[in-house]
Amino acid sequence: MTLLEDKVFAELPEGDLWYSEYHAPDVKLSFKAEVLAVEQTPFQKLVFMKSETYGVFFTLNGFVQVTSRDEFIYHDMIAHPAMAVNPDIKRVLIIGAGDGGTAREICRYAHLEKIDMVEIDEAVVRLSKKYLPETAQGFDNPKLNLMIGDGLAFVLNSPDNSYDLILVDSTDPVGPGEGLFTMEFYQNCHRILSPEGILINQQEGAFYDWDFHEMKRAHNKIAEVFPIARIYGFNIPTYSSGQWYFGFASKKLDPVLDQRRERWEQFGLFTRYYNSDIHQAAFALPTYVRRNLELLKIRP
Repeated sequence: MTLLEDKVFAELPEGDLWYSEYHAPDVKLSFKAEVLAVEQTPFQKLVFMKSETYGVFFTLNGFVQVTSRDEFIYHDMIAHPAMAVNPDIKRVLIIGAGDGGTAREICRYAHLEKIDMVEIDEAVVRLSKKYLPETAQGFDNPKLNLMIGDGLAFVLNSPDNSYDLILVDSTDPVGPGEGLFTMEFYQNCHRILSPEGILINQQEGAFYDWDFHEMKRAHNKIAEVFPIARIYGFNIPTYSSGQWYFGFASKKLDPVLDQRRERWEQFGLFTRYYNSDIHQAAFALPTYVRRNLELLKIRP
């Protein structure tokens, strides 16, 4: 199958392309774009493109992962809330996140002693360095220990109490990301976290049926493993429905009740999306999401 035979691409008379991501059978988000690179890796199809409005962006198996215009929203919200709940985090594990944005944000905390990152597909790292250098600048931090490999296997083989924070920046729960949504994976994350450790994981959307189905499956598994399991949301234009969610799980710390606002603000970080007020608001889920998820562990 060639690039133009894929249903998500349509050639224009002037030689540009329309790339479309289907959010539902009758709903799609489209970009007029120039194709920069196409690579079929052993794990997925990777396409880098450039649009006038959203800049450089890339897709995995037809789904937008990062755009240079709005990636700061996602990466702020995966990295900073946990640090505001436990500012004493010293050891961090990042799984996935081959574009480098999560590493960029977490590496801004100078007091961190250990930052390990496991990405399964070297092509994502290589092409992100070439086409998304501002996002990928986290790879230049000397504290970052980047390993190309299977994050599921890495967690399985890690010793108990190895990390204070695990950030799972995964693709959707299909293909190479599927194993990062299993009960076994969450149990091993619990095992290798310290007593005040935190797990943050990409947890899909809640508007479309397929996204919500996967969100609920992930949350229900995490809630069986961790005594504290919450979900928090954020607005990002290029993700399905414009509203996306992360899971926050901990053995001990509640992200709402235990927010250390003043401690986090003393880090003096400039963030374009995240702030102390957004932290509290992000955990206030819309009524339809709360009812659908039946989040019994969430306090009103």
